[in-house]
Amino acid sequence: MKVLRGFFKLLLWMLMVVAVTIAGVWWCNHWVIQSARSSLYSSADSIPYRRVGLVLGANKMWHGAENPFFKNRIEAAATLMKAGKVKHLIVSGDNHSNNYDEPLDMKKALMKLGVPDSAITLDYAGFRTFDSILRCKEVFGQDSVTIISQDFQNQRAIFIASHFNMNAVAFNAADVPELSNPASRVREYLAKCKVLLDIYVLHTSAHFLGQKEKI
Repeated sequence: MKVLRGFFKLLLWMLMVVAVTIAGVWWCNHWVIQSARSSLYSSADSIPYRRVGLVLGANKMWHGAENPFFKNRIEAAATLMKAGKVKHLIVSGDNHSNNYDEPLDMKKALMKLGVPDSAITLDYAGFRTFDSILRCKEVFGQDSVTIISQDFQNQRAIFIASHFNMNAVAFNAADVPELSNPASRVREYLAKCKVLLDIYVLHTSAHFLGQKEKI
């Protein structure tokens, strides 16, 4: 009987830990999403003008085919350029090896859609959303920017930009719901929690800042 009571006590503690964890994850996500809501736009007609747009990186390929997340971000950026809502684009992504170059892939795709080379700046150290936003401010000197990605990433990006006192809005590229799955949704829930941890607990900086570059 004593062993049984000990088992139920342990089970109760485990359930409490799970409940507190779920509540904490929900609270983090609610905070990030609500904070960003008023700065997110899905229409090029309604989004306010910013001289510079920041396109967040993605892998060009997905299981041997073009990544629709990548494709939709590029099309969204080109749409804003053609609508005159941005005049210059920073394409920020990962370039961890000679065979993997998100910024260059984005630049080539944008140029195919008519965006001139002179209107594109490459950021090779946008290893994650946090780095891309902080480098946009500290390296490229932008306090006012339009962030371009899917809604789920834009929410985090706006929250980070707001923390660094940037006057940022975000343009939502078309999502790809058919590629969404429970694992990816869980990762996004945890990513929003990580944003708060980076900002308020770890006081994280970008992996690499380097010399300033004028746009």
